[in-house]
Amino acid sequence: MYNERLIIEKAKKDPKIFGQLYDAYYPKIFGYIFRVTGDYSTSCDITSETFLKAWMKINSFNWRGISISSWFYKIASNELNQYFRKKKYTPYNIIDLSVDGLNSINNSNGIDNAHNKMELNDEFTNIHQKLKKLSPKYQKVIALRYFEEMSIKEIGEIMGKKEGTVKSLISRGLEKLKNIF
Repeated sequence: MYNERLIIEKAKKDPKIFGQLYDAYYPKIFGYIFRVTGDYSTSCDITSETFLKAWMKINSFNWRGISISSWFYKIASNELNQYFRKKKYTPYNIIDLSVDGLNSINNSNGIDNAHNKMELNDEFTNIHQKLKKLSPKYQKVIALRYFEEMSIKEIGEIMGKKEGTVKSLISRGLEKLKNIF
Protein backbone atom coordinates (compact mmCIF):
# COMPACT_ATOMS: atom_id res chain seq x y z
CA MET A 1 0.00 0.00 0.00
CA TYR A 2 1.41 3.36 -1.02
CA ASN A 3 2.34 5.69 1.84
CA GLU A 4 1.24 3.11 4.39
CA ARG A 5 3.33 4.73 7.09
CA LEU A 6 1.68 8.10 6.44
CA ILE A 7 -1.80 6.55 6.49
CA ILE A 8 -1.01 4.81 9.79
CA GLU A 9 0.13 8.08 11.35
CA LYS A 10 -3.02 9.82 10.13
CA ALA A 11 -5.17 6.91 11.39
CA LYS A 12 -3.73 7.44 14.87
CA LYS A 13 -5.17 10.97 14.87
CA ASP A 14 -8.30 10.44 12.77
CA PRO A 15 -10.29 7.20 13.20
CA LYS A 16 -11.97 7.73 9.80
CA ILE A 17 -8.60 7.17 8.10
CA PHE A 18 -8.43 3.73 9.73
CA GLY A 19 -11.17 2.79 7.25
CA GLN A 20 -8.60 2.85 4.44
CA LEU A 21 -6.53 0.26 6.24
CA TYR A 22 -9.66 -1.75 6.99
CA ASP A 23 -10.75 -1.68 3.33
CA ALA A 24 -7.28 -2.67 2.14
CA TYR A 25 -6.71 -5.58 4.53
CA TYR A 26 -10.13 -6.93 5.51
CA PRO A 27 -10.37 -9.41 2.59
CA LYS A 28 -6.91 -10.86 3.30
CA ILE A 29 -7.46 -11.20 7.04
CA PHE A 30 -10.93 -12.66 6.51
CA GLY A 31 -9.53 -15.16 3.99
CA TYR A 32 -6.85 -16.29 6.43
CA ILE A 33 -9.34 -16.75 9.26
CA PHE A 34 -11.84 -18.49 6.99
CA ARG A 35 -9.20 -20.92 5.76
CA VAL A 36 -8.33 -21.84 9.35
CA THR A 37 -11.86 -22.06 10.80
CA GLY A 38 -13.79 -23.15 7.70
CA ASP A 39 -16.84 -21.36 9.09
CA TYR A 40 -18.20 -18.20 7.47
CA SER A 41 -20.06 -16.82 10.49
CA THR A 42 -17.20 -17.48 12.90
CA SER A 43 -14.75 -15.94 10.44
CA CYS A 44 -16.87 -12.79 10.21
CA ASP A 45 -16.95 -12.52 14.00
CA ILE A 46 -13.22 -13.12 14.45
CA THR A 47 -12.32 -10.72 11.63
CA SER A 48 -14.55 -8.03 13.11
CA GLU A 49 -12.96 -8.53 16.51
CA THR A 50 -9.50 -8.37 14.92
CA PHE A 51 -10.15 -5.00 13.34
CA LEU A 52 -11.92 -3.64 16.42
CA LYS A 53 -8.85 -4.47 18.53
CA ALA A 54 -6.54 -3.03 15.86
CA TRP A 55 -8.57 0.19 15.75
CA MET A 56 -8.54 0.47 19.55
CA LYS A 57 -4.78 -0.16 19.70
CA ILE A 58 -3.62 1.71 16.57
CA ASN A 59 -1.76 4.22 18.76
CA SER A 60 0.44 1.40 20.07
CA PHE A 61 1.53 0.38 16.55
CA ASN A 62 5.16 1.31 15.91
CA TRP A 63 6.35 1.48 12.32
CA ARG A 64 9.38 -0.77 11.80
CA GLY A 65 9.44 -0.83 8.02
CA ILE A 66 7.12 -3.84 7.96
CA SER A 67 3.62 -3.62 6.55
CA ILE A 68 0.82 -3.20 9.05
CA SER A 69 -0.66 -6.37 7.57
CA SER A 70 1.74 -8.37 9.76
CA TRP A 71 0.25 -6.66 12.81
CA PHE A 72 -3.29 -7.45 11.60
CA TYR A 73 -2.33 -11.10 11.02
CA LYS A 74 -0.79 -11.24 14.50
CA ILE A 75 -3.99 -9.92 16.08
CA ALA A 76 -6.00 -12.38 13.96
CA SER A 77 -3.75 -15.24 15.10
CA ASN A 78 -4.29 -14.24 18.72
CA GLU A 79 -8.04 -14.16 18.13
CA LEU A 80 -7.83 -17.62 16.54
CA ASN A 81 -5.95 -18.82 19.63
CA GLN A 82 -8.82 -17.60 21.79
CA TYR A 83 -11.33 -19.22 19.45
CA PHE A 84 -9.58 -22.60 19.68
CA ARG A 85 -9.22 -22.33 23.46
CA LYS A 86 -12.87 -21.45 24.00
CA LYS A 87 -14.45 -23.41 21.15
CA LYS A 88 -17.31 -21.01 21.74
CA TYR A 89 -18.76 -21.60 18.31
CA THR A 90 -19.77 -24.85 16.66
CA PRO A 91 -18.51 -24.44 13.10
CA TYR A 92 -20.47 -25.79 10.19
CA ASN A 93 -18.78 -28.15 7.84
CA ILE A 94 -17.46 -26.22 4.84
CA ILE A 95 -19.42 -28.57 2.57
CA ASP A 96 -22.69 -27.35 4.15
CA LEU A 97 -22.10 -23.83 2.87
CA SER A 98 -23.70 -23.02 -0.46
CA VAL A 99 -21.99 -20.73 -2.95
CA ASP A 100 -25.30 -19.01 -3.81
CA GLY A 101 -26.19 -18.42 -0.18
CA LEU A 102 -22.84 -16.90 0.60
CA ASN A 103 -22.66 -14.82 -2.56
CA SER A 104 -25.95 -13.15 -1.68
CA ILE A 105 -24.58 -11.90 1.64
CA ASN A 106 -20.97 -11.19 0.64
CA ASN A 107 -20.13 -7.60 -0.12
CA SER A 108 -16.43 -7.78 -0.91
CA ASN A 109 -14.64 -9.28 -3.89
CA GLY A 110 -11.94 -10.60 -1.57
CA ILE A 111 -14.47 -12.53 0.46
CA ASP A 112 -16.19 -13.82 -2.69
CA ASN A 113 -12.88 -14.90 -4.17
CA ALA A 114 -11.68 -16.61 -1.00
CA HIS A 115 -14.94 -18.49 -0.62
CA ASN A 116 -15.30 -19.41 -4.29
CA LYS A 117 -11.76 -20.74 -4.49
CA MET A 118 -12.38 -23.00 -1.51
CA GLU A 119 -15.94 -24.03 -2.21
CA LEU A 120 -15.30 -24.93 -5.82
CA ASN A 121 -12.27 -27.01 -5.01
CA ASP A 122 -13.05 -30.47 -3.68
CA GLU A 123 -9.40 -31.02 -2.93
CA PHE A 124 -9.39 -28.03 -0.59
CA THR A 125 -12.39 -29.43 1.27
CA ASN A 126 -10.56 -32.70 1.76
CA ILE A 127 -7.38 -30.93 2.88
CA HIS A 128 -9.31 -28.61 5.19
CA GLN A 129 -10.95 -31.56 6.92
CA LYS A 130 -7.51 -33.07 7.44
CA LEU A 131 -6.08 -29.75 8.64
CA LYS A 132 -8.80 -29.54 11.30
CA LYS A 133 -7.27 -32.67 12.85
CA LEU A 134 -4.01 -30.81 13.50
CA SER A 135 -3.45 -28.62 16.52
CA PRO A 136 -4.14 -24.91 15.93
CA LYS A 137 -0.44 -23.96 15.90
CA TYR A 138 0.14 -26.21 12.89
CA GLN A 139 -3.08 -25.10 11.19
CA LYS A 140 -2.02 -21.45 11.40
CA VAL A 141 1.55 -21.86 10.13
CA ILE A 142 0.39 -24.04 7.24
CA ALA A 143 -2.40 -21.58 6.37
CA LEU A 144 -0.02 -18.60 6.49
CA ARG A 145 2.67 -20.34 4.46
CA TYR A 146 0.65 -22.12 1.79
CA PHE A 147 -2.69 -20.29 1.59
CA GLU A 148 -1.50 -16.76 2.36
CA GLU A 149 1.88 -17.43 0.66
CA MET A 150 3.89 -15.66 3.35
CA SER A 151 7.60 -15.92 3.92
CA ILE A 152 9.07 -17.65 6.96
CA LYS A 153 10.17 -14.24 8.23
CA GLU A 154 6.65 -12.79 7.93
CA ILE A 155 5.15 -15.78 9.72
CA GLY A 156 7.73 -15.44 12.51
CA GLU A 157 6.80 -11.76 12.89
CA ILE A 158 3.08 -12.57 13.04
CA MET A 159 3.43 -15.45 15.46
CA GLY A 160 6.21 -13.93 17.56
CA LYS A 161 8.51 -16.87 16.86
CA LYS A 162 12.03 -17.26 15.49
CA GLU A 163 12.40 -18.30 11.86
CA GLY A 164 13.88 -21.67 12.86
CA THR A 165 10.88 -22.35 15.07
CA VAL A 166 8.51 -21.46 12.22
CA LYS A 167 10.36 -23.80 9.85
CA SER A 168 10.17 -26.54 12.45
CA LEU A 169 6.42 -25.99 12.99
CA ILE A 170 5.79 -26.12 9.25
CA SER A 171 7.89 -29.25 8.88
CA ARG A 172 6.21 -31.03 11.80
CA GLY A 173 2.78 -29.87 10.69
CA LEU A 174 3.32 -31.20 7.17
CA GLU A 175 4.63 -34.48 8.57
CA LYS A 176 1.55 -34.86 10.76
CA LEU A 177 -0.63 -33.97 7.79
CA LYS A 178 1.08 -36.67 5.70
CA ASN A 179 0.37 -39.22 8.43
CA ILE A 180 -3.30 -38.21 8.45
CA PHE A 181 -3.50 -38.77 4.69
